[in-house]
Amino acid sequence: MFNPKYNLTDRIVKVLTSIAEAKAVIEKAKILPQQELHLRKEAIIRMTHHSTEIEGNRLNMQQVAALYAHRKIDAPDRDIYEVKNYLNALKYIEQVVSKKLKITEKIILKIHKLVTAKTLHTESCGNYRKGPIYVVRRRLGMPQEVLYTGPDAKKVPKLMADLVDWLQKSIDKDVNPIIVAGISHLEIAAIHPFNDGNGRTARALATLILYERGYDFRRLFALEDYYNTNRQKYYKAINIGKNFEERRTDLTPWIEYFVNGFKEEIDNVKTKITMLSIHKIDKKIGSQIYLTKDQLKILDFLDQLGKINIKDIVDILSCPKRTAQYHLKKLKNIKMIKQVGKGPRSAYIAD
Repeated sequence: MFNPKYNLTDRIVKVLTSIAEAKAVIEKAKILPQQELHLRKEAIIRMTHHSTEIEGNRLNMQQVAALYAHRKIDAPDRDIYEVKNYLNALKYIEQVVSKKLKITEKIILKIHKLVTAKTLHTESCGNYRKGPIYVVRRRLGMPQEVLYTGPDAKKVPKLMADLVDWLQKSIDKDVNPIIVAGISHLEIAAIHPFNDGNGRTARALATLILYERGYDFRRLFALEDYYNTNRQKYYKAINIGKNFEERRTDLTPWIEYFVNGFKEEIDNVKTKITMLSIHKIDKKIGSQIYLTKDQLKILDFLDQLGKINIKDIVDILSCPKRTAQYHLKKLKNIKMIKQVGKGPRSAYIAD
């Protein structure tokens, strides 16, 4: 049974309250669809760049953006695979949320399989480790130092099952989603269930939890940015013990770090979105171009696929054909998309 120990300090409560206030502002703000899509793309690119760079990936932000746009770049294969893998993991997370699936061990294993594809032995991809694991520090001219020893491999399946069970119970207990995301992130790092890819899986799982529980902030945030900006502070916060039991003693310091970082990132999102608020644009124009979440979702998928048809929209939104036609008509009228082809072969591309 997993029963995390932490205290909701006055500081943590104050920060969570501030985040909730920012959430309300972000959700109510009306901005142009093109601007929202741009910010979403930017967030995905920042998430991917920072989460992989923490692990030693050498691609810069521009190269990650190029891979997001399906362009070829000149870089080592492993670095390219790691970035493409994380982008695929984020797409999978969106699918999990859109289908309203409960988070299970199978989903966590799938995330790990995606982030480690072609960079880890096939037998280790999407499977728990079979042997011991250590986090070590290597310094030139000095013997390596063991910073952390993970729990025995035989305990990993039970520990992961307990974590998933706690995730579901946390919904019933109404635990703040930010606290849940932070604790899950740390617990994956503590269990270290995989031979490699633990950090990326932990960060992706935290994002999934926030998206799943309505704390997606229009999917404009990238918490990985905060971790990577001061990597030493991240390592210090997450490495709160040399073994599994020590790391689980008191999670309060980690939660304080996590919520402070979340607040910093959400404040940045709030500033950006406030500056772009549609209230600064002619209200008559604004009422015509403001889009629903479903219409933004269509544009998101169009951006990823390059071309979509009406069947794609029915599948994406799980809606009747007539509803899909309504959304397409709206997007055509405001010149966000245009039709190519006629009849059964007709499709839609960005205008």
